[in-house]
Amino acid sequence: MDIVISRGSDHNLLTSSAENHEATILKERQSLKPTFFACIGAHEFSLPEVWKAALTELVATASLMFTLTTSIVSCLDSHETDPKLLVPFAVFIIAFLFLMVTVPLSGGHMSPVFTFIAALKGIITLARASIYILAQCVGSIIGFLILNSVMDHDAAKRYSLGGCTINGNGSTSGISPGTALILEFCCTFLVLLVGVTTAFDKRRSKELGLPMVCAVVAGAMAVAVFVSISVTGRAGYAGVGLNPSRCLGPALLLGGQLWDGHWVFWVGPCFACIIYYSFTKGLPKEGLVWEDGERDVVKLAAPALCCWGSITQVNGEGL
Repeated sequence: MDIVISRGSDHNLLTSSAENHEATILKERQSLKPTFFACIGAHEFSLPEVWKAALTELVATASLMFTLTTSIVSCLDSHETDPKLLVPFAVFIIAFLFLMVTVPLSGGHMSPVFTFIAALKGIITLARASIYILAQCVGSIIGFLILNSVMDHDAAKRYSLGGCTINGNGSTSGISPGTALILEFCCTFLVLLVGVTTAFDKRRSKELGLPMVCAVVAGAMAVAVFVSISVTGRAGYAGVGLNPSRCLGPALLLGGQLWDGHWVFWVGPCFACIIYYSFTKGLPKEGLVWEDGERDVVKLAAPALCCWGSITQVNGEGL
């Protein structure tokens, strides 16, 4: 009888411990869900201000695609001796104006690249980033739909609605996917290193002011476009994209070679964002600390020269 009772008590203990373990796991799962949603900022899906900012990104991206593409095509189709030199100036002016208007309203992203790096660095939540990228892609499609309806069809075909051709033929000859991928990565990293490093530094941004920060970012973009368009010089590739949504509209509207090489304009910039994010983890936190001339070479060498002079004098007297 005692044996039976002990076995029953052991069974009850095992059952209660298993139930406690299951209850603990259930509580952990229930607590994990709010933590996960809080980490991605899921509450922002229901905030009207976020959707207003996303609408700003949509309208700004559509306007930017329309304005920037028409300007680039006009520069390349002009009768200037070297029209490629006009493109960076157009990029700088247009990017500067759009940044000045949109930075106070939504952050002035207008590109999945800037949204992605802002999400990686924790400046915006993943929820807001997903809304922004969706708005930017829709804005790009709308902008190119308008552009395609008003632009001359021969020019649209010649420049592939903005020059996003990879491995094209004839008048729309682009560049190889490997070359385009390298250019997208290098030029995007350049813009992130020069422009985003300045824009995301609160102290430096406050010191410089909004106009100067926008000028730095726009200038970095113009330099990247100038470098890429100078080394290629193909009609179908009008400089580095720096913006995956810039080539999304033409790829969906025209398809063909534009769609086949569209992956380059996403993989290159996104990889550049990841490398840049990893690079910034090793940057100094306080910046360069000046020693006020304490380590000046002349000051360091002066005691040694004096000692050497005294030793020489003593040796001379001894002789």
